[in-house]
Amino acid sequence: QVQLVESGGGLVQAGGSLRLSCRASGRTFSSYVKGWFRQAPGKEREFVAAISWSSANIYYADLAKGRFTISRDNTKNTVYLQMNSLKPEDTAVYYCAADPRAVVTPWAPDYWGQGTQVTVSS
Repeated sequence: QVQLVESGGGLVQAGGSLRLSCRASGRTFSSYVKGWFRQAPGKEREFVAAISWSSANIYYADLAKGRFTISRDNTKNTVYLQMNSLKPEDTAVYYCAADPRAVVTPWAPDYWGQGTQVTVSS
């Protein structure tokens, strides 16, 4: 059974940092594109970042550029999202996602985690 499990969410003050992790299990994900989406209360889910299997191709939404960094460790089947300079508007449930196909816009991955809550207080 395919599983993506996120961790690292929590409560942080504005200007602080968090690092989210997403570990894949159940099959080999090392060759998959992996990434992150988020969904704030009352809003649609939005793309945050994605990274190709070799880390050669990295994609960021405008909301993430300059503040968030995506990375991956294929030996651990894990993708990370380092979030710095967090703002209250970054408050959302953050979802890990994976897909075997190359990223196209809009990215519509097949595999999803359950999400981890990030709350940024002002």
